[in-house]
Amino acid sequence: MSEHAIRLTVNGRAVEARVPARLTLVDFLREALRLTGTHTGCEHGVCGACSVLLDGRPVRSCLIFAVQAEGGAVTTVEGLAPEPGAIGVLQDAFCEAHGLQCGFCTPGMLIAAEALLRATPLPSDAEIREAIAGNLCRCTGYQQIVDAIRLAAQRRAGSNLAGERHDR
Repeated sequence: MSEHAIRLTVNGRAVEARVPARLTLVDFLREALRLTGTHTGCEHGVCGACSVLLDGRPVRSCLIFAVQAEGGAVTTVEGLAPEPGAIGVLQDAFCEAHGLQCGFCTPGMLIAAEALLRATPLPSDAEIREAIAGNLCRCTGYQQIVDAIRLAAQRRAGSNLAGERHDR
């Protein structure tokens, strides 16, 4: 199989590699870069567990070849943290609002939520539900995820500080 040189930015870091033409972006991220926060789920683009931001837009990394990301900027769930070993407002809100249980869908949910909050800083519950509609979760029933995203939006806007009560 032929290999191709690619250059891209992953979580703010320039990356150069030679990859097989048919290597998926999720496999490149997990295997070559050891960024295992992006989960491999259905491998058909249905579950959303493999979602990453590519040039600021959420994409299913199981449906994209690494060569298609050439020249792009990829943000994985690891790239949402303000610094290594820390968690951001969004991740903290997921913890506080119990927006995760088994954790398998969490990376994709966080990516979908980040994309939404960048575009719509204070979304309605309907907008939140629309944004996460393509991500499957078998544990939470989604309400806690909606609560977590709303809480993160409020905190980013400065209207709900850590430790304050957050109602639906």
